[in-house]
This record gives sequence, C-alpha cells and structure tokens, in this order.
Amino acid sequence: MTTTGFPSTKQSILQYLLKQGEATAQQLATALQISPQATRRHLNELEADGLIEYQSIQQGMGRPQHLYQLSRKGRSLFPHRYGEFAVSFLDALAETVGEEQVSKILEKQWHKKALEYRDRVGEGSLQERVTKLMQLRQEEGYMAELHKVSRQGKKQQFILAEHNCAISEVAESYPSVCGHELEMFAEVLPDCTVERTHWINNGEHRCGYLIQAK
Repeated sequence: MTTTGFPSTKQSILQYLLKQGEATAQQLATALQISPQATRRHLNELEADGLIEYQSIQQGMGRPQHLYQLSRKGRSLFPHRYGEFAVSFLDALAETVGEEQVSKILEKQWHKKALEYRDRVGEGSLQERVTKLMQLRQEEGYMAELHKVSRQGKKQQFILAEHNCAISEVAESYPSVCGHELEMFAEVLPDCTVERTHWINNGEHRCGYLIQAK
C-alpha cells in the first residue's frame, strides 16, 4: 500500500481523493466508514496543512457543500521516483547538447523500458499480460488499476488507470515523455492498439489508457 506517513484515517482520505479526484465530506465518510464529524475534523486538519483544497457547490436550496480535492502539495506526498534531480539533469543536458538531442535520448530510454517490460510481461493471454503490466506499474509507484471493458464484437478491451504519476515533475517540464510512454505501451502490447483517455498533465486526476486487441 502507498504510504504518506500520515495516520491511517488521514492516509485513507488522501488516497481516496487521489483515486477519485474529488469528494464531499459525506461521500468520504460513507466510503471510509467513519463518522461525518470525524471526517470533517480530519479534512479541516488536512486543509490547514495545505494538503487539500475545496470549492463550494450549491445543491438545491440548502447550504453549499464543500467538494474536496488534493492540492499540489498533497499530490507530492505520493511516490515520484525521479523528482527534481531528473528535471535538473535534463535541463543541464539540454543546455549542453540541445533539446532535440534530449528528445532523442528520452525516446531511446523509453524504447529500452519497453523491452524490459515486454520481457517481464511474457507471452500469456492478453488479460494475463495487461494484469502483469499493471503490477509492474504499481511497483513503480503509479497506483495503477485495471478494468475490463465490455467487448465490442470479439475484441477484448481494458482500461489501465493510473492515479499517481511517478514521473510527474519530469512530465511537467518535458511533456514529450508522455507521448513516449504511450508508444512504450503499444510496443509492449504489439497485438493491441493503445489510446490515452485521461491525462494528469491536462488537469485530470488520473492517466487512463484504453487497450484493445487488434
């Protein structure tokens, strides 16, 4: 389980918001099976720490409700393996050899990653391979989940959802890595088409990929 270093209830709230994107206090209380009073106390403390933020929404004639989501600081609690050092390194490399050369280096690195994944994913059925791919991504801190989609005809479809980006700081500075990542998935699963459905860099709360057998 991903740990943030917080007590279990606060950690559960942060993880729920990471996965769902946003929630009201009542939704959190119901999902986590804790009292509304305790939920609001935890939310107030997390907000005071700058880890969550909210917007007020009006529903009917009652009082506005607060819709909570993680702040940038809150997201930073979850694994980001490469971090500032990688960005600093890429910046220095770009100053030395130029951005075009850096792009070629990143492309080569993702190709190398694809070969590693493909070897570890193996030669099983599509479901076995995408399940293994999800597990590999989990090991690297992406908080990945796999969902099987109802078939269109005879073609198998899966959604790979990643609620945390382990390379978010790199992706913000060098968004081309996200394109290479998409190409990497297609290389790992050559008998499939892979399309991006959601993108954290686009302001959404997760990255999502539709994987479909050709």
